Amino acid sequence: MMLVRYSASILPAFALFLFTTGGVQAQRLPADVHPEHYGLTVTPDLKSATFSGEETIDVVLDAPNKRITLNAAELRFGEVKAYVLPVAAYSYGKLGSQPKPLNPVEADRHPQTATVTLDGEKEQATFSFGEELPAGRVTLAIRYSGVLNDKLRGFYLSKTKARNYAVTQFEPTDARRAFPGFDEPALKATYDIAVVVDSGDTAISNSNMISDKAGPVAGKHTVRFATTPKMSTYLVAFLVGDFKCTEGKSDGVPIRVCSTPDKVELTRFALESAKYVLHYYDTYFGIKYPMSKLDMVALPDFEAGAMENFGCITYRETDLLVNAKTGDIPEKKRVAAVVAHEMAHQWFGDMVTMQWWDNLWLNEGFASWMETKPVAVWHPEWNFDQDDAQGLNETLNLDAQRTTRTIRATANTPDQINEMFDGIAYGKAGAVIGMVENYLGKEVFRQGVHNYLQAHLYANATAEDFWSAQTANSHLPVDKIMSSFVTQPGVPLLTFSERQAGSVPVRQSRFFLSDDEANRPVDGRVQEWTVPVCLKTTGEPICRVLTPGDSSLPLPVDAGLPFFYSNAAAKGYYRTAYTPAQFSAIDAKAESSMTPPERIGLLGDRWALVQSGQTDVGDFLNLVMALKGDSSAGVLDTAHQAIEKIDSDITSDADRAELAAVLQRQFGPVYSALGSPVKKESFDRQQLRGTLFEMLGEAHDTAVLAEAQRLTARVFAVNNEKDKTLDPTLADAAVQVSAANGDAGLYDKVLAVSRNFSDPGQQTDALRLLARFRDRSLVRRTLDLIASGEVRNQDSWTMLAELLRDRETRDQAWGYMRQNWEKVSAQFTVSSGAEVVGATGAFCTVKQRDEVTDFFAIHKVAAVERTLAKAVDSINDCIKLQSVQESRLHTWLQLQPK
Repeated sequence: MMLVRYSASILPAFALFLFTTGGVQAQRLPADVHPEHYGLTVTPDLKSATFSGEETIDVVLDAPNKRITLNAAELRFGEVKAYVLPVAAYSYGKLGSQPKPLNPVEADRHPQTATVTLDGEKEQATFSFGEELPAGRVTLAIRYSGVLNDKLRGFYLSKTKARNYAVTQFEPTDARRAFPGFDEPALKATYDIAVVVDSGDTAISNSNMISDKAGPVAGKHTVRFATTPKMSTYLVAFLVGDFKCTEGKSDGVPIRVCSTPDKVELTRFALESAKYVLHYYDTYFGIKYPMSKLDMVALPDFEAGAMENFGCITYRETDLLVNAKTGDIPEKKRVAAVVAHEMAHQWFGDMVTMQWWDNLWLNEGFASWMETKPVAVWHPEWNFDQDDAQGLNETLNLDAQRTTRTIRATANTPDQINEMFDGIAYGKAGAVIGMVENYLGKEVFRQGVHNYLQAHLYANATAEDFWSAQTANSHLPVDKIMSSFVTQPGVPLLTFSERQAGSVPVRQSRFFLSDDEANRPVDGRVQEWTVPVCLKTTGEPICRVLTPGDSSLPLPVDAGLPFFYSNAAAKGYYRTAYTPAQFSAIDAKAESSMTPPERIGLLGDRWALVQSGQTDVGDFLNLVMALKGDSSAGVLDTAHQAIEKIDSDITSDADRAELAAVLQRQFGPVYSALGSPVKKESFDRQQLRGTLFEMLGEAHDTAVLAEAQRLTARVFAVNNEKDKTLDPTLADAAVQVSAANGDAGLYDKVLAVSRNFSDPGQQTDALRLLARFRDRSLVRRTLDLIASGEVRNQDSWTMLAELLRDRETRDQAWGYMRQNWEKVSAQFTVSSGAEVVGATGAFCTVKQRDEVTDFFAIHKVAAVERTLAKAVDSINDCIKLQSVQESRLHTWLQLQPK
């Protein structure tokens, strides 16, 4: 599953310790019943928002039993029977891997009828029988019904202005809301799915359609699908509506990209992406795509970014639909990366699945690492290596906070499992995988991946299975490296001393963003890792493994060696600290001898040391000024994000104008030197200009503000649509700047675009833009819009989170949220409440910290206990950062030439 990624601050909204509480193990199903095959017929009624189901489940009982317990939530049960079948009553399907029963009514004339007992807290149903069921194969026949909910999980309603759709989202624990089943990832089975739909509608599921027949009643038809491979319940999907599709093929596999009928023209770019990615993965994994077809479907209401249902991937519209001809490159990058992420899951997650949710990182970390690989080969000019380096910085900062967790952590209840979908499972796990690949070499690592998948086809696996395969293939200590990072929380800090002959002394410790007594080791014990460190010098990088017992790393015996940088390729999962002389040597060579990702890593390390109090903010700003003319957009964007944090969290009200003046003087000439946009300009240069424009706009540069108004007027000149002759990156920056200073007239224009459903990307951009306005009356309008329910709840939380994070709007948004809690919280879904609570971590005063603690102690939000602890820690970190660095920033500002 892909989390929604709209800004750097959203993804890691809850990276937390997951604690096991008493009794939660009881929510696991008994281990003595094993499902083999489901026969499922679902009949949704889109008008009444209900559905009914008829289901058979073929199970194997380890021992005689009068009771069978399985998962069910928010379902009403009709008749439940158990048929005991002789082995001869089973036949084998085409897959040859699982027995399929003949008609159980014909095979067993004396079924037992069950009494059904529901446990809502455990989300379980127990079927009790009068006589013991024998060990061996039993078929359960179940009739049930449910409600198509509005919570974007289970079997739910997705709506457009024209009609309703019935769609599914089952990960992690919501298949039980659509059909009774054994809803745990290790309990894999095959599926025969049929969907009864209205005439004129169609259905899409995991496997290919094998029949479409009228009935069972007038005005209905029944769509049946081929038997699936063995898979986990959370990967099942069935979608109902009037979807239209664009079709293609890659490596002999039919591919469809589908949407509501009005948006089918926006599916073509995603189709081209999928065709390229499927061939790339067939080659990379050395195992062909495992399904007979691939469908990718855009859903109007969808909480996640996308979901990797086996053979039937579902997407939020903005993560699949983009105009192939006129879409901006950032939009296309997002769509291509999300497509690649979900398609990677077809192998790594769907075909081979983690044994339990504590190893979720095996799914999400791998897909997060993999998502940029095929697209970077397809479009190298899009600079995914810089994106990866920036993402690593964000993840390291996330993991360096007091409240974090290990990559593999305990999770037993649905709330705990939902909290596993965080920046640790995605970002940290992906970064550690990337670090190991960089150490082993791409081909050696690829072969290890192939061996792992081949050994566990259509089965389940653990973390040990993965790193053991890599260790056996490479004959290097991958098991020690990965176990070191998977089982320990936090970030290593490598502190270097002055170089000696042939080596450089280095000391390991755990790095925290806030240098606090609470973070220091108890009884002198220092946390250490087994770390592959790649040193960059004037020659080829030197990669060595730093073990907990090591105190130095080798360097070439070269007295004239001008510098070394200890994170070649910016793939290492650690922070670094150098002596002043070492840093000066690195600084002198940064532009000429370091790659853009390495310069991004250098900036990230220095900014992290500022936050921890180990470096002055002035020293960091000196580095920024030294790199102000950098030709790589990612480098400047990294600097820009840090400057925004300095302005938001460190600068006093009195010093904000002076900081803005320094930025105008330093970056104004750099922006001017870029000149106006020209045709066929590189994407990197476009992004560079846009970042500089936005930075100067935020610094209130009068010329830039005037230019922003002029460009914004052109953007909205014709029917509230963008002028296609404008440079898209500069136009977007201009609109962002204008909105922050905008009036009611501009607000109304943006609001009109936000109500235009024809282009999902443009609509979502407009909604987020509404949260950029800072005039108090306009902020109030946005907050009222959020609370009204007019905005889809998949989007409303991102707007509220944006307002809570902005220094200019956070006080008003926080006050409004508390005063209108009932209306605001009504818009939350199962995950968005945690995102909003997490956004309060951007606050920076003792008063607000105490208000956050007190408010959420009374106003409960589901599954946010640890999210709240993390938010409070973030507020405390900001308070400490401000107290340490505010006076240092003031001193630096006073020393700048006027």
